[in-house]
Amino acid sequence: MLTPEEIKIKVEALFESDIRPCMQEDGGDIEFVKYEEATRVLEVRMLGACASCPLAIMTLRAGIERLIIDAIPQIRRIENIK
Repeated sequence: MLTPEEIKIKVEALFESDIRPCMQEDGGDIEFVKYEEATRVLEVRMLGACASCPLAIMTLRAGIERLIIDAIPQIRRIENIK
C-alpha cells in the first residue's frame, strides 16, 4: 500500500510522462492539488485551455482518470478542483 506521499510522486511522474505533454499541445496543463486518503480521491486542477474547455470532464474521466487508476488502484476517483 502506497503512502500519500508515494502516491503524489507516482501521480506527478504520470503527469510528466503521459498526461502533461498531450495537454500542453492543446494549450492546457494539469496540477496535483491533493490526495485524500480517507476517500481515496485525487484532486487535480486543469489549467490553461483545459480549464475552460467543455470537453475537459471527458478528458478527465476517459483519459486521465483511467490511466491513473490503472497505474495506482489505491485511487478511486479524480476530481477537478476549480
